[in-house]
Amino acid sequence: MKGMRYHALACDYDGTLASGGQVARETTSALRRLRASGRRLIMVTGRQIGDLLAVCPEVGLFDRVVGENGAVVYAPASGRWRALAEAPALSFITALRRRGVEPLAVGQVVVATERPQDVLAQQVIHSLGLDWRIIYNREAAMMLPARVDKATGLAAALEELGVSAHNVVAIGDGENDDRLLMSCECGVAVANAVPALKQHADLVTTEESGAGVVELIDQLIALDLVELAPRLGRHDIPFGIDDRGAALRLPAHGATVLVVGAPGAATSAVAAGLVERLAAYGYQEGIVLSTGDDAIYPGAIVVGDAAHLPHPTEVAAALDHPRQNAVLRLHAVGAADRPRRFESLLSQLFEMRARTGRPHWIVIDEADQPGAGQGFGAARRPEDLLGLILVAAKPRDLAPAALAAVDVVVSVGASPAEALQAFADAVGTPAPTTLPTGVGAGEAIAWWCRRLDPPFRLHDIGAPRAA
Repeated sequence: MKGMRYHALACDYDGTLASGGQVARETTSALRRLRASGRRLIMVTGRQIGDLLAVCPEVGLFDRVVGENGAVVYAPASGRWRALAEAPALSFITALRRRGVEPLAVGQVVVATERPQDVLAQQVIHSLGLDWRIIYNREAAMMLPARVDKATGLAAALEELGVSAHNVVAIGDGENDDRLLMSCECGVAVANAVPALKQHADLVTTEESGAGVVELIDQLIALDLVELAPRLGRHDIPFGIDDRGAALRLPAHGATVLVVGAPGAATSAVAAGLVERLAAYGYQEGIVLSTGDDAIYPGAIVVGDAAHLPHPTEVAAALDHPRQNAVLRLHAVGAADRPRRFESLLSQLFEMRARTGRPHWIVIDEADQPGAGQGFGAARRPEDLLGLILVAAKPRDLAPAALAAVDVVVSVGASPAEALQAFADAVGTPAPTTLPTGVGAGEAIAWWCRRLDPPFRLHDIGAPRAA
């Protein structure tokens, strides 16, 4: 469970988990193995809940079931369910039957038929002026309110479970699984999926249906799909523009950024802009602030003040919702106590991230403050020192382990050469010999320090870009 990117698997039922309406024994065994790895299971199906319960004895393995193509959420452990949209009006059902739409299955929300009856159904929807649409899964045609689909249903289930979609892998086979796959960090199609879904998927299994699910689960448990990271560039975060007009794109998982500049440079403002961009894409940040102004991180819950330190329960509550950022202020810490308090707070954040996948990014403003460097002793695993944004004026005062994890340096202020030289000296690597000149206001110098590429000018680093 340590260092996992993916903490939940969302599975379609028919054609994915099940063949002929039944789940194979090998697939059930794989689902149990996945649960034993510490991950959550969510089923997302077009079936009505009652119909599913009649054919799927394995439903108890799932933390939630999203039924009716996103319209209903069911909790197997308690037997409770809730509809996420209004029930179909009796006048709608009556009109469909009068037009001879058969077969016709009416659920809590969904109204389902088959091709070619969808033509008549669409005529009825239009004649009644309903804000409904038809969603297809091979020959099935499901009528639902326009805002309802598998992605919205999964979002409601994840809300109940406190899981971010950025920590979910989804797998399916039909047209109606497209939005589901795209809403998750990684989308997988089984080998028997329709061509359009395969085209959009991040991975296509070599096996069909349940055997394809087993294949995916084995890869998840073994290596957390780390080999797929290069294919997931759609999640990368734009962070400024270079001189050619190309965007600097920050990998959404597994990178570490150092924002460096002389005292008085707008380093914290640059970090805050990056935080805002990450938040716009749905990633959560825990922001550790030693002495600075929390107002530069708008929208975040602020925990701690000049009189009291963030209590572990307050930190956990502030970061409970997957899309809520938190500023954790250490202003009440004296210099002598700072290393211990800093290490304790980082330890809690690292433990939360290992357990839940969140906060996706940990921001340490003033990371070179006295005592902060020792606090990195809280890192027990290499992955603890990934997904960091470090803000510092003096790189030499950062913890060596944190410096070694840096992937990109963003130098802010009037002396970028000095800042990059200071970083290079701190990590024991040659400094770049060629730098862009004439760096203006609102610009910075970016250097991928693990690459052979020279540093480049970075424009537009303050304004966020919404997803």
